[in-house]
Amino acid sequence: MKVFISLIMALFLWQSFAFAQNGPREFSEYEIKAAFLFKFIKFVEWPESSFSSDTEPIIIGVVGKDPFGRNLDDTISGKTVKNRPIVIKRFKRYENIGRCHVLFISSSEKKRFFLILKQLMRRSVLTVSDTRNFARNGGMINLFTRNRKIRFQINLTSVETSGLKISSRLLRLADIIKE
Repeated sequence: MKVFISLIMALFLWQSFAFAQNGPREFSEYEIKAAFLFKFIKFVEWPESSFSSDTEPIIIGVVGKDPFGRNLDDTISGKTVKNRPIVIKRFKRYENIGRCHVLFISSSEKKRFFLILKQLMRRSVLTVSDTRNFARNGGMINLFTRNRKIRFQINLTSVETSGLKISSRLLRLADIIKE
């Protein structure tokens, strides 16, 4: 019995030492950005006309080259917001963008930003990107890095034009751009 207890103690001490050596796990940039997308949904209100039923899912679209990989799927999997499941759709080309409530526009679509935003005009789709000046150029939420932390800007004019409402709690955390 003494040998068994000694073995358990040695294993516990080794695991503690290994954790101290490795430290807590750091999250990748796109794991953090996936979490931001999920959190944004909690603070956005869509017009009733954006959903055909009370059980219709909230659809997150990604257009262009997907920078998230599995990170977005892993973050969203099995989660609901406002009693709605969340579904992820990926669109290779902007012409194929179907119905969605949130659209992450990849930096691979930088040359087509204005075409995409024009296509979504008067639709209640929350547009998000991590490309420089996205919010200043008419997008709604721009993710960016400052002092090694992910931050975001919100273009209030673009949000208001779309019919979306963003909670003041989220607005307080953002850099606000008003055209």
